[in-house]
Amino acid sequence: MKILHTSDWHLGQSFFTKSRKQEHSAFMSWLLTVVDEEGIDAIIVAGDIFDTGTPPSYARELYHQFIGQLQGSGCTLVVLGGNHDSVSVLNESKALLHYLNSHVIASTYGDDSEQVFTLRTRSGDVGAVLCAVPFIRPRDVLTSSAGQSGTDKRIALAEAIKTHYASLFAQAKTVQAAQSTAVPIIATGHLTALGVSQSESVRDIYIGTLEGFDATGFPPADYIALGHIHRPQKVAGSEHIRYSGSPIPLSFDELGTQKQVMIAHFEGGELSTLTPKAIPCFQSMQVIKGDLKDIEHQINASEMINAATEEAPVWLCIEVQTQDFLTDLQQRIHTLLDGKPAELLQLKRMRKQATSSLKSTPNMQLSELSVDDVFKARLALERLDSDEAQEHARLNRINMLFAEAVDVINEGNREDIDSHLSAEVKP
Repeated sequence: MKILHTSDWHLGQSFFTKSRKQEHSAFMSWLLTVVDEEGIDAIIVAGDIFDTGTPPSYARELYHQFIGQLQGSGCTLVVLGGNHDSVSVLNESKALLHYLNSHVIASTYGDDSEQVFTLRTRSGDVGAVLCAVPFIRPRDVLTSSAGQSGTDKRIALAEAIKTHYASLFAQAKTVQAAQSTAVPIIATGHLTALGVSQSESVRDIYIGTLEGFDATGFPPADYIALGHIHRPQKVAGSEHIRYSGSPIPLSFDELGTQKQVMIAHFEGGELSTLTPKAIPCFQSMQVIKGDLKDIEHQINASEMINAATEEAPVWLCIEVQTQDFLTDLQQRIHTLLDGKPAELLQLKRMRKQATSSLKSTPNMQLSELSVDDVFKARLALERLDSDEAQEHARLNRINMLFAEAVDVINEGNREDIDSHLSAEVKP
């Protein structure tokens, strides 16, 4: 059996006001070709099929059009809900899509036996048992208790996720044992595993509660198809635990990573081969860094820009290194791009003075620095892309919010200390 693992399509994304409709449409056409050429038996989309809970109509059209075009191929489609997806939006067409050889698992709420089912090959034979786990919302697996600390909540959520996987895997083992031939067990997930490399476009899922899920909490499945992280990678050094990554770059910092889908081939009930399939680039994008002179040279020498057309321009992120605040910086960059088939989508400013002064500071122990010192040093490295007046206003706002946060934390610590001392002096 052959499984194609993909994730994080983010249909409907607005990228600096630019629609990704053309790219997603081209990706889906390419994917249909791969399904046919590789003889794929099932596609697993491991979460975030849409970019928002209220996707634009064209995004829903692309989604349903792809399912329609997949019919006749004999390939099963499995769609898992992600943290960007709306449970109700995915569920509204779930019953209908079931008749189109498509399984939609929007959430873990309800009967968990619905998350365990068999996948069939194109010939109709059972080829695998799937533990179809979407994004796990804490409220679906956990009951909050009054008085729990942040650490208590983090441990409870991690244990709840681990328990959910264990429950589904136990059910999958029962289904597996009932088959006449050996078949593998495949699991899915939409979460952040500990130690993975993220990108700017990845949103924290369990803010303040669970930084990442320990890979030891996954069940001993033959393959685990994960989503949420946009860079393809394996987890905890395990070849069979994989993030496929997003099919198109969802932020400029993802340009250095080859986008791909994973094709898992199973024989005799075991994972036989695992092959990454490179996805073509459907939109030219480039990051240019340096001072104004360097940037001008790079723009003129760019093979990508020289090969582009007005109908298909290059999308640019330009990071300018400058020692001074230039109120006309954006105008200068646009002048450099005048007449060229390129569009400036993101402009960043990196001040050399702030960076060099930070590097020239003697090494100090963290214990020698105050909270304010650490915050100011970190803020000096921040890249802001607004003009001088806007930047000063933004810096003032950030400093004010930081001061307020420190006050709240200090006040909370004082209350804890007072409570502790009161308890100590009681007879």
